[in-house]
Amino acid sequence: MPIKKVSKKEKKQKYFERFLQTAEQYPKCFIVSADNIGSNHMQKIRSALRGKATLLFGKNTLIRKAIRMNLTKLPRLEPLLDCVKGNVGFVFMKEEQDMAEVKQVIFELKVGAPAKVGAIAPCDVSVPKGPTGLEPTKTSFLQALNIPTKINRGQIEITAEIQLITEGDKVGGSEATLLQMLNIRPFAYGLKLRKVFDKGSVYDPQVLDLSDADIIKKFQSGLSRLTSVSLAINYPTIAALPHSIVNAYKNILSICFATSYSFDRVEELKDMAENPEKYASLAPAATEAAPAEEKKEEKEEEAAPEEESQSESGDMDDLFGDDF
Repeated sequence: MPIKKVSKKEKKQKYFERFLQTAEQYPKCFIVSADNIGSNHMQKIRSALRGKATLLFGKNTLIRKAIRMNLTKLPRLEPLLDCVKGNVGFVFMKEEQDMAEVKQVIFELKVGAPAKVGAIAPCDVSVPKGPTGLEPTKTSFLQALNIPTKINRGQIEITAEIQLITEGDKVGGSEATLLQMLNIRPFAYGLKLRKVFDKGSVYDPQVLDLSDADIIKKFQSGLSRLTSVSLAINYPTIAALPHSIVNAYKNILSICFATSYSFDRVEELKDMAENPEKYASLAPAATEAAPAEEKKEEKEEEAAPEEESQSESGDMDDLFGDDF
């Protein structure tokens, strides 16, 4: 019995239905890039994330169309349109799923890979110092790359560690050949987190590394700046309101002290300013502690001469003896 072929239109329709079903069920996701990932590696990633998250990939035009088709039903998906660039995909998660846990799983699922010609280096690559196992006939090849070498026990030895490739540079043919000869696999590829989508908000994945203390500290810093700006431009805000009230109260007190205007609280303050001795009893601990300290110092001064006289007489007895 011949197998019925599925048309492109039917495939697209199934993809749209799957996208809508996944977006409705999972309110948050990671936007990830999947460069240099093979099918076998992707299968391992899916297996590791099973039960924690759902992966959804597709062509960018198809993803954009699926988002636009469902904006009426799910308007929170609109910020995703600006994130669909390059070789991207989505890692959808449920409401109760810990995003930091899924991020850690993605970070650990990286596979070592050789440096291919024309690839963009994701990190710096250095050639270590020491024996290489290469025959002396390869010396000219290493010297062309400005790598210092010497012959030791019939093989080439690199005399100093050299940075061969800088992060962000394209891998050249000579560099790729050398790393292959030395059996060095410098790169590690996996899903790379670009953005985090959470109920309509899009932010950088570094936010997941912040602790509660970091968030509170940043909030306090922002609140302090808002208060300073509000007070500087005389614009009332909730943050600046307590400071505005205190400043206004200080101004009222200044006016009352400078004029004859007064009220109950100001009367008390004026009386305290005019008759400070009347309120000296408010600080008994300070007044009692001072005489006690003075008496203690006097006793120490009186005891000092006695000690000196005793030491002097003792020295004389020791000098001339007990029979003098």
